Amino acid sequence: MSSIKRFNVEKRLSDMAIYNGVAYLAGQVPDDASLDMVGQTEQVLATIDRLLAEAGTDKTKILLAQIYVANMKEFDAMNKAWDAWVAPGNSPPRATVEARLANPDYKVEIVVTAAIA
Repeated sequence: MSSIKRFNVEKRLSDMAIYNGVAYLAGQVPDDASLDMVGQTEQVLATIDRLLAEAGTDKTKILLAQIYVANMKEFDAMNKAWDAWVAPGNSPPRATVEARLANPDYKVEIVVTAAIA
């Protein structure tokens, strides 16, 4: 059985865990909550790129993306950033739901699971 490797471990959570060739990312939120939806989404996606690289993988290996938006009226703005980022021909399975996020200024939070190959 493989061991679990955790990254950026804090008291409450880790940014990522790797187990059995799969990287599981915690929900990633923007660093600057004052940005608009496009800007927040771009920041979150950049963080996801960084964490996936740290795990030895990339966005072409995402198995599942779960996106939480604070207001579905901003769905198109989130998709603008997502569509510019997603790797052509490698769009992962994805769900997007409206949810009240931990910080009322957050507009988006994204969770991904990716293969390490």
